[in-house]
Amino acid sequence: MTHPLILASASAVRARLLQNTGLAFETISADLDEDAVKLQSQRDGRDIKETALRLAREKAKAVSVYHSDALVIGADQMLEQDGRWFDKPSNRAEARAHLKTFSAHAHQLVTAAVAIEGGTVVWERVDTATLTVRALSDDFIDAYLDQIGNDAYLSVGAYQLEGRGAQLFDAIEGDFFTILGLPLLPLLGFLRQRAISGT
Repeated sequence: MTHPLILASASAVRARLLQNTGLAFETISADLDEDAVKLQSQRDGRDIKETALRLAREKAKAVSVYHSDALVIGADQMLEQDGRWFDKPSNRAEARAHLKTFSAHAHQLVTAAVAIEGGTVVWERVDTATLTVRALSDDFIDAYLDQIGNDAYLSVGAYQLEGRGAQLFDAIEGDFFTILGLPLLPLLGFLRQRAISGT
């Protein structure tokens, strides 16, 4: 059985966003060394938007190779504060360090999505949101990390805005879906143009 639409992502949030729209799709995680792509992008002098787009493109390509008859969507999200790129924390100490760095500062979430069909890029989008974190005390950070547990390691910012993470912020500028990891409305517009079932 072929599936006309594939989401090349291991992100449960991205899958849920698409599911909630009623789209029929399959999820296949891309086998990609993201750290190597980021490192090469930095060596090539690419900025964070170009790098996020490159990661999304490479994810979609990696899956499209095995599913050339499908429209494959790849997506990636990166976080930058004052020129520094952040990765997902791998443990509590890293999550705590992230939150201490973000405290009382603004950072940018850059979300990219790419559609590939038959090995050819047919659509791409990069959106940026700016999030201003309120001043966080050490006690608050520790209590927050106690409450969310391993969920701190699921996102680059150690937060999920759709949950307790909302308590971290003073202000947000940008699209909510972009913050969650997928430029959903532009993607749906593209899928409607392609007459994908469910849009």
